[in-house]
Amino acid sequence: MDNKDTTKNDDIIAEETTADTESEIVADDMVDTDDEGNEKGAQAKLKDLREKLKKAEAEKLQAMTDLARAKADFINMRKQDEMRNQEFVKFAKEGLISEIIPALDSFDMAFGNKESWEKVDKNWRVGVEYIYSQLVGALVNHNLKQLNPLGEKFDPVVHEAVEFVSVTDEKKDHIITEVIGKGYSLNNKVIKAPKVKVGEFKKS
Repeated sequence: MDNKDTTKNDDIIAEETTADTESEIVADDMVDTDDEGNEKGAQAKLKDLREKLKKAEAEKLQAMTDLARAKADFINMRKQDEMRNQEFVKFAKEGLISEIIPALDSFDMAFGNKESWEKVDKNWRVGVEYIYSQLVGALVNHNLKQLNPLGEKFDPVVHEAVEFVSVTDEKKDHIITEVIGKGYSLNNKVIKAPKVKVGEFKKS
């Protein structure tokens, strides 16, 4: 083989080596590009998942807040209903007891006339007094209270003055000297003011 052929073979080998090297470089570049794309895709998916998780947590918090608000509204509504029912019962009870009070007044008037009352048959009298005490006891169990303010200081908010009587003792000025008719209160609310006579002191 002459020198001319040897040179030709060397050139062919050099070209093949260069081509192989270029192919490896392109392949490496393609691998790097694919890895970078996969990483970017994974980051994008992770970001999307985080946003979805954040949104789900916000929706869960809102749902819990709405549930708590609805529960509080329901409890408040039940309390209001209970209060209305209690007020209704109090109103109904007050109306019923107010209608019974005149009967108590009639008993008091009968007992007040001692001379006539003592003339009544004793057994009958004891029976009526027992019925009266039962009636009063039942009403007391429902928070009815008799007001018999003899000797107390006159209060125009609570008492009904039917007469002012002169007194010589200054200490009895504006003091209730006589109860003409008992009063009644229900649950600390006066539903019938006692009728009273009030002492009035005037300096001479």
